[in-house]
Amino acid sequence: MNHLTAAVVGTGFIGPVHIEGLRRAGVSVRGILGSDPDKSRKAASELNLKVAYRHLDHLVSDPEIDVVHLTSPNRLHFQQACEVIRAGKHVLCEKPLAMNSAESAQLVQMAKDADVEAAVNYNLRYYPLSMESQEYVRSGKLGSLFHVTGSYAQDWLFHPTDYNWRVDPTEGGDVRAIADIGTHWLDLIQFITGQKVQAVLADLAIVHPQRESVFNGNETFKSHAGLEASGDQSKTQKVTVTTEDFGSVLLRFENGAKGVMWVSQVDAGRKNCLRYEIAGSKESLYWNSESPNQLHRGHRDCANQILTRDPALMTARASQASSYPGGHNEGFGDSFKQLFKSFYTSISERQSKKTPNSQPAPSQLSSSLSYPTFADGHREILLCESILKSHHTETWVEVKESEQ
Repeated sequence: MNHLTAAVVGTGFIGPVHIEGLRRAGVSVRGILGSDPDKSRKAASELNLKVAYRHLDHLVSDPEIDVVHLTSPNRLHFQQACEVIRAGKHVLCEKPLAMNSAESAQLVQMAKDADVEAAVNYNLRYYPLSMESQEYVRSGKLGSLFHVTGSYAQDWLFHPTDYNWRVDPTEGGDVRAIADIGTHWLDLIQFITGQKVQAVLADLAIVHPQRESVFNGNETFKSHAGLEASGDQSKTQKVTVTTEDFGSVLLRFENGAKGVMWVSQVDAGRKNCLRYEIAGSKESLYWNSESPNQLHRGHRDCANQILTRDPALMTARASQASSYPGGHNEGFGDSFKQLFKSFYTSISERQSKKTPNSQPAPSQLSSSLSYPTFADGHREILLCESILKSHHTETWVEVKESEQ
């Protein structure tokens, strides 16, 4: 893995998170591309990177780059992923993969035709105790799946003066809370249970029909207090909001199990809280991302249990995604590191097959911890489109299956 070199597109909140995770995974990061050359130079200097790329062509033509990470706004993912794939480089893209399923289907096919590794950053799969939950389902400890409930709640858009490019459908897409955080929950639950969502019944809500935007743009996660707190409302404009702040979705899984998910970006006090409860015929599982090192196991006929993350007490596969002994907490940044280790190991294994007598480094994470692919990202967009259609028609909508 240490022979592979990456570059990152995007200098906002998540770009530096990728760089930190890559370095912790043992991957060399050569450079970064911002939305303009000044942002590239500033980020390269702050992050101690060798190259500040001037534009995407400059990046994809760099022969030293093996993998490109796309952490740019949603509307740019499709075009940028196309250019990276055409350059023959492996790609890892933030979600959503594209603005619609036609684009995402094309990306799936392009990556297949170009024979490159292509991942979507559904990093929440890589919390060790969520992998432990998956192993309980696989092994039969949970029993038959009865139902799944859960949520993903935040408060960063609580005030009507909170604004970000994600609110604009031309920048982020026609669904916002569902696409931004709901897809994380949906991907994680389907990963754990091994069951695809087959149909949805959705009800979405806009809490603030108008928001106040600063003329030069409000920056995500820079201030959550809103402009009322600062008293500076002299350079704002009213923006009509057409994307949801809250959404609730009833789910039908392919094995007949039921589910319900709700998401909110206006839930005061919830900074970044994903929760799930999975009810089976033998026991139930409960996990909360704000306490990620504890997994609750519920029982009917004996005392309930709490498993505190400890590789010595976990299944072998989940232990692989845990770097530290029990009592040394692992969290958000670690999930990126583990996903990147799995993704880059897959690339290394691909290259080793093409090179006789070469072996991947023994310290690498086994690619049996398979990463979320472009096909997974494509299906999440199909889910989003089905959820939006259900909201508009007020009916159950079957999730169409891709031909990819």
